[in-house]
Amino acid sequence: MMAPGRRSSTFTRLLRHGFTDPSAAERLLDGPELSPVRNDPVLLEALGVTADPDLALHGLVRLLEAQPGPTARRELLDTLIAAKPLRDRLLGVLGASAALADHLARHPRDWEALVTYEPRDLHPGVEEFERGLAGATDPVSLRVAYRRCLLSIAARDVCGTTDLAETAAELADLATATLRAALGLARAAAPDDAALCRLAVIAMGKCGGHELNYVSDVDVIFVGEAVEGADEGKALRAAAKLASHLMRICSETTVEGSIWPVDANLRPEGRNGPLVRTLSSHLAYYQRWAKTWEFQALLKARPVAGDLALGAEYVAAVEPLVWQAAERENFVVDVQKMRRRVVENIPVAEVERELKLGPGGLRDVEFAVQLLQLVHGRADASLRSGTTLDALQALAAGGYVGRADAEQLDVAYRFLRSMEHRIQLYRLRRTHLVPEAETDLRRLGRSLGLRTDPVAELGQEWKRHAAVVRRLHEKLFYRPLLDAVAQLAPGETRLSPKAARERLVALGYADPASALRHLEALASGVTRKAAIQRTLLPVLLGWFADSADPDAGLLNFRKVSDALGKTPWYLRLLRDEGAAAENLARVLSAGRLAPDLLMRAPEAVALLGDGDGGGLEPRGRAHLEQEILAAVRRADGVVQAVTAARGVRRRELFRTSAADIVASYGTEAQPVEADQGALVDLVGGAVSDITAATLAGTLRAVVRDGWGDTLPTSFTVIGMGRFGGHELGYGSDADVLFVHEPRDGVDEREAADAANKVVSEMRRLLQISSADPPLLIDADLRPEGKSGPLVRTLKSYEAYYRRWSLGWESQALLRAEVVAGEEELGRRFIELIDPLRYPADGLGEEAVREIRRLKARMESERLPRGADPKLHTKLGPGGLSDVEWTVQLVQLRHGSTHPGLRTTRTREALAAARDAGLIPDEDAATLDEAWVLATRVRNAVMLVRGRAGDTFPSDPRELVAVGRYLGYGPGRVGDMLDDYRRTARRARGVVDELFYSG
Repeated sequence: MMAPGRRSSTFTRLLRHGFTDPSAAERLLDGPELSPVRNDPVLLEALGVTADPDLALHGLVRLLEAQPGPTARRELLDTLIAAKPLRDRLLGVLGASAALADHLARHPRDWEALVTYEPRDLHPGVEEFERGLAGATDPVSLRVAYRRCLLSIAARDVCGTTDLAETAAELADLATATLRAALGLARAAAPDDAALCRLAVIAMGKCGGHELNYVSDVDVIFVGEAVEGADEGKALRAAAKLASHLMRICSETTVEGSIWPVDANLRPEGRNGPLVRTLSSHLAYYQRWAKTWEFQALLKARPVAGDLALGAEYVAAVEPLVWQAAERENFVVDVQKMRRRVVENIPVAEVERELKLGPGGLRDVEFAVQLLQLVHGRADASLRSGTTLDALQALAAGGYVGRADAEQLDVAYRFLRSMEHRIQLYRLRRTHLVPEAETDLRRLGRSLGLRTDPVAELGQEWKRHAAVVRRLHEKLFYRPLLDAVAQLAPGETRLSPKAARERLVALGYADPASALRHLEALASGVTRKAAIQRTLLPVLLGWFADSADPDAGLLNFRKVSDALGKTPWYLRLLRDEGAAAENLARVLSAGRLAPDLLMRAPEAVALLGDGDGGGLEPRGRAHLEQEILAAVRRADGVVQAVTAARGVRRRELFRTSAADIVASYGTEAQPVEADQGALVDLVGGAVSDITAATLAGTLRAVVRDGWGDTLPTSFTVIGMGRFGGHELGYGSDADVLFVHEPRDGVDEREAADAANKVVSEMRRLLQISSADPPLLIDADLRPEGKSGPLVRTLKSYEAYYRRWSLGWESQALLRAEVVAGEEELGRRFIELIDPLRYPADGLGEEAVREIRRLKARMESERLPRGADPKLHTKLGPGGLSDVEWTVQLVQLRHGSTHPGLRTTRTREALAAARDAGLIPDEDAATLDEAWVLATRVRNAVMLVRGRAGDTFPSDPRELVAVGRYLGYGPGRVGDMLDDYRRTARRARGVVDELFYSG
């Protein structure tokens, strides 16, 4: 028993040396295994510098216990105390890797592999590792030999004898030697198969790039050929057997564990394709069918085992195809789509811990470097390295990325990879997740040299390096473009004009010459404005490139910047308010409508920020009407008053369209999660409110100009169609009815003249050519249509509806709502029409048949010639008309007995019909989905083209832009059209059942 005083002293020393469980450590030090050296300060100090002293001490005791006898135990202890290199290596491994401690406990003499300390031992290559594996005669002995070699690599790594790049290269060389040994075992097991074929093993991924992890799938491709005189079919079957056996030898779990999985899924057709192909078969596939990501993967292809001459032929044959990949259509879109898919597949709960795939992770660096290699490696062979850090250095040397950026990225990448290595080394498990337990984080931090407060320091360093990667990931592509045009550092190597154009084309810019001119105009010079632009543009250019029309985004940004360049708040807003710059980039590159609105009043950029500009939340009708009426009161003359009203309308249309675009596209901070129906309601309600407020302001201006405060007749405006239904789109006309009633003592003719003058003047003023979008008033739904008077008295409406009203007019009145003018008159008009649109006895069969006949005639007569009915959002099967007529028929039949149906809004009426049991739940959901989708398509077409349309655009770029708005990423236009047809087809089936048959 140790004396309490000495125990207290040892306990304190153990704490000082980094032990977290001094009591357990003290017991181990007092045990028989360490009795000869328990008082030796050298051992305690050596344990104290390891990543986990407790783990190292426990592993050492296990290793001593496993020695075959006292002599062997004494030999190990004597060597450990006398030889510092062995002491550092062995204890370093034991403190960093529980898995290698387990291996040493099972194979207690393998510690001797760490004794050698000769120059060739510092950086062994494939040949040295082949010698280390030479004695393996079966899968089990191969695993033992592999772990022995891995032990020496880990020892050099944790002691700092090798750096990150050297360690990764050694791991790749060990993998190469292991593949060769495994293939040798497979050949020995099937000599007849081996005699029939030539088989080359091509390393891909990190093994091919000479930058392997401790635990990683080893990606390979197999190439086979028949030996001279052999049948090709038999030879390929034999090669496939050898390849399969090789994979099993490496992947299967034995009593000694497994080595690593061999993954051949990068081969042509993936897991669905043959395991082994001939060289000509590979080439035929790559020339005809391969996707962009497959060429990106081939960048790292390297022959490592089997018939190396055949492997070299393979690499030489595919290399030209790799360097032509950047010329493929949608090259960058394909690469970004693959990156996006990887990120989307990360479980939400793990994103914050993902070292490899998360934002600012290792894959961001690797993708960025590979993309630049593929773009510029066509003309510059110095960039064709499969090793990430070597390629990054070459890109910096050639001026393709800034040297300072490359250096920062190199440091960040090395740190993140070192974290990954040490995480995997602990249990020798394939993982990229940063652990959560404090013990694990402490060991990880200490293994990276963080000793003061390992857990806190590790968190800070990780976040710092990840932030560098996130910041430089986009900047890496675009910063050199700015340097090339700004020319502020004469001594710096910069992109040539040709290389700059190549990069812009690869990133999706169709007119690189114009793009470079815009960049030069924005970023050149030594002004504060140019300096801020050089800070903003690398990120903005990335957002533009992520859109369907990068060129338009950049051009529009230049126009806005030219218009607001001298405004002090503009660039400050983009620089300091995180949301503003990205919102602006999305809006400027999403189509024509929103940029056109913004160009007419660039100061509306302020709405895109988070400050006091009101943001992108649409304003309600009352608020808008109050603002417009105030502007009308201040105006000098009717034209100026209506111009002011139209100016507010323009601003609010921009606010609404920008909110719609941002919600539809999403941002980096807020991915797309918007409810599509909610977006449709937002746009329809906002545009309808804007239109109503504009009409109210115009009416006030006209009355004030012609009659002062009071018009000789009461006057009100009734919204009809989509306007009354709060469902206006960006390009919709305002369907209205005008109603008046002479005031007491006013002659009817005088009242009628005044009302007609008001209507004519409102229509004229709202359509005057100006910078503001016109507002077309459509009164064709009035009694007698175009041949009837524009405005009637309430009594005239009553007489007409009592004597002459047709079924379609009752149907049209379902969406009538007061939108402007005198509310009391409007209320009385609504009371007048309610019995027509909600008939007490419902609809007779003849009336129902008449509605069906009208609908059928409209379908056959109004569809534009040459239009594809299946894609026509208004009149096509399952389109807006189908859904609306079905809902309106239910309203006409049952509105008198079901109050919920008495609404002008289609979706509300549909929900009420469902709740009342008049439409089955599933059918209601189908109709709602179709109506929302068709409305979204119409809104998208207007946003993209700047003019209204009822079907998908034919221009490919416009079609892609509509897809992006609807949530379909790059390359998914076909999916969008298929989904629309499918949704409309299902809705038409419901319409056939409920409208035509029900």
